[in-house]
Amino acid sequence: MNASQKKAFSALILVFFFWGFVAAGNDILIPVFKNALNLSQLQSQMVSFAFYVAYTVGSLLYIFISKFRKQDIIESIGYRKGLALGLVISALGTGLFFPAAQYYQSAKETHDEKLTDYYLRMGMMYQGQLTLDYADANEQTRVSLEEEFDHAKGVTFIIFITGLFIVGIGFSLQQTVANPLAIILGNPSEGSQRLSLAGGINNIGTVIAPLIVSSAIFGKITLGQRPDMELSSVQFPYLILGSLFLVASIFFLYSSIPDSPENEQPTVSESNQKNILKNPRLILSMIAIFLYVGVEVSTVSNLPEFVKQKLSIDESQIFPFVMLFWGSMMIGRLTSAGLVFAKNDIQKKIFRLIIPFSAFFLIYIPAIAISGVDIFPFLPYSSLIPLLIFADIASKGNPARQLLIYSLLGIVSLITGIYGSGWISAYAFISVGLFCSTLWPCIYTLAIAGLGNKTNEGSGYLIMMIMGGGFISVLQGALSSDHILGIQGGYWVGVACFAYLAFYAWKVSNSLKAQGIALDGMSAGGH
Repeated sequence: MNASQKKAFSALILVFFFWGFVAAGNDILIPVFKNALNLSQLQSQMVSFAFYVAYTVGSLLYIFISKFRKQDIIESIGYRKGLALGLVISALGTGLFFPAAQYYQSAKETHDEKLTDYYLRMGMMYQGQLTLDYADANEQTRVSLEEEFDHAKGVTFIIFITGLFIVGIGFSLQQTVANPLAIILGNPSEGSQRLSLAGGINNIGTVIAPLIVSSAIFGKITLGQRPDMELSSVQFPYLILGSLFLVASIFFLYSSIPDSPENEQPTVSESNQKNILKNPRLILSMIAIFLYVGVEVSTVSNLPEFVKQKLSIDESQIFPFVMLFWGSMMIGRLTSAGLVFAKNDIQKKIFRLIIPFSAFFLIYIPAIAISGVDIFPFLPYSSLIPLLIFADIASKGNPARQLLIYSLLGIVSLITGIYGSGWISAYAFISVGLFCSTLWPCIYTLAIAGLGNKTNEGSGYLIMMIMGGGFISVLQGALSSDHILGIQGGYWVGVACFAYLAFYAWKVSNSLKAQGIALDGMSAGGH
């Protein structure tokens, strides 16, 4: 990259940070909403569903509007305005957190006042617990008050997830711009490596988000104590985030990011130009993206409930597990990104050893230590890092081979978690983050190869399939109920997802080889 491209790319990776922060923050909101709003495990997964399905809706809007105007939106308004518009839309979504929290707080205060008055009239001082038997008429009055409050909880939840849905709409536009832009900012052959570096920044957001969001909601976190939680405190980190979105949108309008590619992409065949969905590799890739995002999100979004049930850990103490999952993603992506800076094979070997352990001990462990949580139970997890290093070496820079190896390891991890117990199962489920770390760029790189001037449209279809994070999470949440598969058995859904990804890696590898496209040395990156 030249100096201008480096400056533009440095600005671009800011949005990757935002994506990671919100995605990981959602995993803290799930148990908080579940507890405060009395949601089932299935209902709590609507947080993920609303957020990730928004990517599909946003992508469909992008495609339909482009076809209606007979001109690609990004080609029309340019990359800078496209990013700025996406950030403004996301800011509007975070703005809904304020009325949602205020509505809930008002309903709660009204409910408490009415219930207190009721008990006073009945000659019973309200003490916050319903422990007495009442006559039918009296009970009906209390039930009516509870039903009224339950309705308010439902409205609150709808406003919250609507806000997350709008945030996701904005992210879909940002993703449609940022991913191909990261590839074209410089030598296209090194595009996946730039995605890897951007993915590392993305995961810095995922690592710190659980700590920041938990601290904002629960206040000072002390091991062994459950702090008081006010749902109204959810609004503050997201209002601040929305303000940052607006500041970033202004920044991008005046940034050095180009409004269009500096180098034209090679064209594709006329048949593909007419209907890109006739490209079978793109269809297979869309399914792969759907299932990859699905297994990534469903694994971590169901993790809090697993930790609560099997390790008897309170909501306020769940964040280190969520952080470690996303930290595992960071470890894998930074390991891949770090190789970009290696000048020879010896440096590559050194970086492969230093980077993953450094990411664990210099980023994750200090973050946990600062929070006041005991780090000792998490230290043994570092014994799994050599497995990542071995898998990375075995892939030899081939994205299809890496996808196959990591998918098989993901299957092993999930099955271990399903049949294991306690911390062993927790480590196993969390290690899925290691093996999901570079799957996005593996799939994305294989999918857009040769799309040429249809790359933006192809990218839009791929971004659309991020909805898998919502659908697969809801599916696993439904199957995780005690009367079906249970919280551990629900992870068989992830096993099925990884099985397809392994098949996809084999199928696409053979397809590209038949076209004379060499995959060895084509490094995969991170999303």
